[in-house]
Amino acid sequence: MARYTGAVCKLCRREGTKLYLKGERCYKDKCGIEKKAYPPGQHGQLRKKLSDYGMQLREKQKVKRFYGILEAQFRLYFEKAARMQGITGENLLSLLERRLDNVVYRAGFAGSRKEARQMVRHAHFLVNGRKVNIPSFIVKVGEVVEVREKSGDHGRVKECLETAEGRGVPEWLTLDKDGKKTQVVRLPERTDINYEIHEHLIVELYSK
Repeated sequence: MARYTGAVCKLCRREGTKLYLKGERCYKDKCGIEKKAYPPGQHGQLRKKLSDYGMQLREKQKVKRFYGILEAQFRLYFEKAARMQGITGENLLSLLERRLDNVVYRAGFAGSRKEARQMVRHAHFLVNGRKVNIPSFIVKVGEVVEVREKSGDHGRVKECLETAEGRGVPEWLTLDKDGKKTQVVRLPERTDINYEIHEHLIVELYSK
């Protein structure tokens, strides 16, 4: 499966905002964008005015990188969101939020989405009691995601749960910290996503 293997701090600098790709490091002074708050490259410090298309493209790239998805899969999510009832942009974000790797991250079982994806691939989680090792699996309302019994004493899970307390758990999830399980109690709403995302720009881009 294709995946990005380059320096992730450059992605944050390119988009001009924190994408929280390196877990706890992103909340500290060591964060790359804190040290160099300009795009990477020889001409990164030159200010460039973006066209409407450029703004739309950058927003799409930002959201793709935020959730760790490549172009082909991201377009499939958009097409699915467009077929759903409701506002396409909000449907898109709801689908992305309910990816299994994102649910694992948002619940606090992993320090970053990249780490959550790796843990899911290594089959550390159950969904409704069944082993699921597909990061793109869409968790439905009412379904329970829990750490497998064999992975229950996984030191990294315990560490992440402790450090994630300051980050908080979104209201569309409930967390049983002792049982190491979380449940999707409702669909994520736009107000639950407190990151700076302008999804209407993505809709405009794909609607051309």
